[in-house]
Amino acid sequence: MGAGLHEYPLIFFTVIGQSVAGAFILMALVLLMKPMQEQHHKIVMSMFGLWVLMGVGFLLSMLHMGSPMRAFNSMIRVGHSALSNEIVSGSIFFALSGIYWLLSLLKKMPKSVGNIWLIVTIICAAIFIYAISRVYQIDTVPTWFNHYGSLQFILTSFIAGPVLAAFLLRIASYDINNIRFFILISIVAVIASSILVTAQGFELGSIQSSVQKASELVPDYASLMGWRTVCLTLGLAFWIYPHVKMKNPSIIGLLVAVLLVIFGELIGRGIFYGLHMTVGMAVAG
Repeated sequence: MGAGLHEYPLIFFTVIGQSVAGAFILMALVLLMKPMQEQHHKIVMSMFGLWVLMGVGFLLSMLHMGSPMRAFNSMIRVGHSALSNEIVSGSIFFALSGIYWLLSLLKKMPKSVGNIWLIVTIICAAIFIYAISRVYQIDTVPTWFNHYGSLQFILTSFIAGPVLAAFLLRIASYDINNIRFFILISIVAVIASSILVTAQGFELGSIQSSVQKASELVPDYASLMGWRTVCLTLGLAFWIYPHVKMKNPSIIGLLVAVLLVIFGELIGRGIFYGLHMTVGMAVAG
């Protein structure tokens, strides 16, 4: 019972992993727009923040498994196991993006090869985002075996990814007034997420096993989701308000936006894990 805080390694890994993947896709698109060489180099340098976050995410995932060897063993059923697909796709994305970053930083990456490498890595990032969402499609867990959880996982990439990308691009002295469509992506994603949260809240009342009701798993579902929405809205406000005045947001303002948005997504992910239940002898609903 509660907000799934006992699964904190997975809460952080999934939110961080999808935020980083979403941010990388958008930053890679900016690089594909062929900025000036000096600007290109600064953007590549700022991507270091993604690898730090991704490294922390993978370390936390290993904590959940108990030891690194279990992580390696979980890869052997790739193509058949959703968990194996998640780990392998994440590892490939991390490796490809990290190699690109290093070679670009050392100026050893040819432009023609670099563009193809970026496109391939964008595809791998998208596969990783999708793979994470499929891990929890378990038919014996009725509160997870639906489209709500999977879509919420994917939407994390569109909610937190753009603001994280904007923050790192701002660090690279990039004029983020040129990428205002990032804001639109996050706004649409937050609206879509709010609709899903509301629909799921109504459906929880119709799910129960022989021993428990889904609505009792997270008694504060409505208030916690309310706080999540507040965090997401405030985070976006810190990002959007300077644009209204036709100014580039400050780095500090964007950092606050990133922290608020990611914290909001952590609340939502904690609720997701808190909704874990098994079918028991029967499921009604």
